[in-house]
Amino acid sequence: MKVMILSSLSWSLINFRGALIAGMVAEGHEVVACAPDEEPEVLAKLAGMGVRFCRTPMARAGTNPLHDARTLLHYRRLMRMERPDVVVAYTQKPIIYGGLAARLWSRARYFAIMSGLGYVFSEEADSRHWLRTIVSRLYRIGVARARCIFVFNNDDHRVMQESGIVPPAQRVMQVPGSGIDVRHFAEQPLPGGPFTFLMMGRLMRDKGVGEYVEAARIIRARRPDVRFLLLTRPETENPTGYAAADLEQWREAGLIEFLPETRDVRPFIASAHAFVLPSFYREGLPRTILEALAIGRPVITTDMPGCREPIRDGVNGLLVPPRDGPALAEAMEQLIADPARVTAMAKAARQTAVDIYDVDKVNAMLLDVMQLRGSDMPISVPAPAPVLLMPERI
Repeated sequence: MKVMILSSLSWSLINFRGALIAGMVAEGHEVVACAPDEEPEVLAKLAGMGVRFCRTPMARAGTNPLHDARTLLHYRRLMRMERPDVVVAYTQKPIIYGGLAARLWSRARYFAIMSGLGYVFSEEADSRHWLRTIVSRLYRIGVARARCIFVFNNDDHRVMQESGIVPPAQRVMQVPGSGIDVRHFAEQPLPGGPFTFLMMGRLMRDKGVGEYVEAARIIRARRPDVRFLLLTRPETENPTGYAAADLEQWREAGLIEFLPETRDVRPFIASAHAFVLPSFYREGLPRTILEALAIGRPVITTDMPGCREPIRDGVNGLLVPPRDGPALAEAMEQLIADPARVTAMAKAARQTAVDIYDVDKVNAMLLDVMQLRGSDMPISVPAPAPVLLMPERI
């Protein structure tokens, strides 16, 4: 079969979907990968896998309907030319406009991977009802003919139903995120030296950066030796973004150590005793949490959709209320004061990644549902297994 993968960023084809694409190729399928940007490194890796790349114009963060119409028309022309049997889309615009194009090219079986609902469906956007209504309607049109919609947490499916994106009878399956390569993100021993926390994520208020800085301020007032690392980049165009000047102010105050964005986060995770993500953004299932679990680091995160899914509170990490810097600081203090507990949590974190979030197991689920995998290759996945969130009649 010919499979077309639609994305909004070329690097994500390798970073988030590389193993899935490799699995499709290994099953003998022809794969065409699409994105609006052309990174030479990505194109070289795709070519090495035997995957063709097509550039698809897209204004990733824009709202101009003419630009979006251009994306839709290009998808439509590409499908008429390539004649795919299966179309797989992820992230907002590829899902919406790829789904519309796939409806016009009715021969293709269409699948959507909803890795998270994002800012529009978060509390921060509650006042922008008009925007949420428009996006909900576009999503509904885009996924109307999807054979299956994959979600990363049950809360997203509930919101999709409440927003009218999917009817109760549409096939929706919960899977353990995008999975994590537990060989690439190999287990690492806990470091020596002062206790070190690491946060990775975009420099946005709803990612909990402010709470992380507040917790650092509280703890460093009593324990000046504790380190707080922040691996991020400024988000000046995002409505909840911080600027580079904010980073500099926190650094000058001695609260955080700034780490510039990198494409290999493993050394930084290994240098920390615990990973922190105090997000109240509408997450699907944060990849950074899976990376930390795989390397064997306890995770402190919020009791929010997506963030809480991989965490067994008190076993492989700690859950804290969102928007609560003092509660976050208290959870951090628990780990600082109990090295033996950190060691036990680190082992449990690694076991969680291996047992549930191994990318090979996750991709086997996806390929099975998309009927792209040999039927004589059974899989066995320990709980929590994927949850089918509709009556089994499709």
